[in-house]
Amino acid sequence: MKPFYNLVGALAVLLGILGLFLPLLPTTPFLLLASWCFARGSERLHGWLLSHRVFGEYLRNFEAGRGIPLKAKIVATLMLWASLLVTMQRLYETRGPALPALLALVGAGVSLYLWRFLPTLRLERR
Repeated sequence: MKPFYNLVGALAVLLGILGLFLPLLPTTPFLLLASWCFARGSERLHGWLLSHRVFGEYLRNFEAGRGIPLKAKIVATLMLWASLLVTMQRLYETRGPALPALLALVGAGVSLYLWRFLPTLRLERR
């Protein structure tokens, strides 16, 4: 199973990196998936991801149960709803109200999880 976890983890990292540049592709869920897969498939790859200069701190805090910073929650929510609203409008024009309503439910579920169940990391002032 380790090669499978490593393959899925590597694909998730690639999709997460693409998500930095493509507005409708989320970065965080793919990096969380990659971390989960690497934790089961390769200590070396998991360590690399946790020590990454850009993603490492967020992943370490998340895995330790400390949550994510308030700024990250705000940016994630704004990006989520901006992309969902554009997509929902286009779907409504071409497909009717059912798919936009489904997307709104998914967005509400993600927002609820982000703000209600995922802890907010309290940053220390220097």
